[in-house]
Amino acid sequence: MEETISLKDIFQTIKKRLFLIGLITIIAVAISGIISYFILTPIYQSSTQILVNQSKNEQQVFDVNQVRTNVEMINTYSVIIKSPTILGKVAENLKLDKTTDQLNSQVTVNSEQNSQVFTITVEDPDPAMAVKIANNLADTFQKEIPEIMSIDNVSVLSKAALKENPSPINPKPLLNMAIALVVGLMAGVGLAFLFEYLDNTIKNEQDIEALLGLPVLGVIPKITVGDEKAPVNTASRARMGSGTLES
Repeated sequence: MEETISLKDIFQTIKKRLFLIGLITIIAVAISGIISYFILTPIYQSSTQILVNQSKNEQQVFDVNQVRTNVEMINTYSVIIKSPTILGKVAENLKLDKTTDQLNSQVTVNSEQNSQVFTITVEDPDPAMAVKIANNLADTFQKEIPEIMSIDNVSVLSKAALKENPSPINPKPLLNMAIALVVGLMAGVGLAFLFEYLDNTIKNEQDIEALLGLPVLGVIPKITVGDEKAPVNTASRARMGSGTLES
């Protein structure tokens, strides 16, 4: 016999297991908050912008083709900035105890669309160090690029600066806790329905009807022995068909 679950059954299950759902949700949010605030290392971000223009001796004549070529070369400049040649000099200048691969993972280079301007972004657990790396990276690129390519007009548009009260970009405790809230609710509801599915005990006459497929003809209340006026405690007798079920 096929079983169907009504909307009323769903609400009853959730109401019945509300404590379990709330407990799992609170635990998930608490764990997320503890990890975000006390375990994960805060990461700070700092950025600087660089403009790569045509050669200085060609500035007097505006050449559209030269500008287009410079825009197309942005990807090449990005690779050069993150190359061991540039990163190695930055690590040497700042006396960093890091390899070029470690420094490379902290640096991101993004170019503005159809523009000769690109942005160098550095992430580091120390906000002051992130500023130093970003500025030194821009300065090193500006000094080294004429020897690497025929480019002698690189300008730093905006240097990285240390804010008074810098805020980390990662982790994001509130976002993590919000995600944990949703995941906790989903896990709690899922466990509530799982426990309800595994619970095969008979608690009332509705369970008897569902289990045996027979209608309940009557209910015999349980009366405490020696007290005829005692209140009814349980309704668990039912007469079904030609037989009687007693407890």
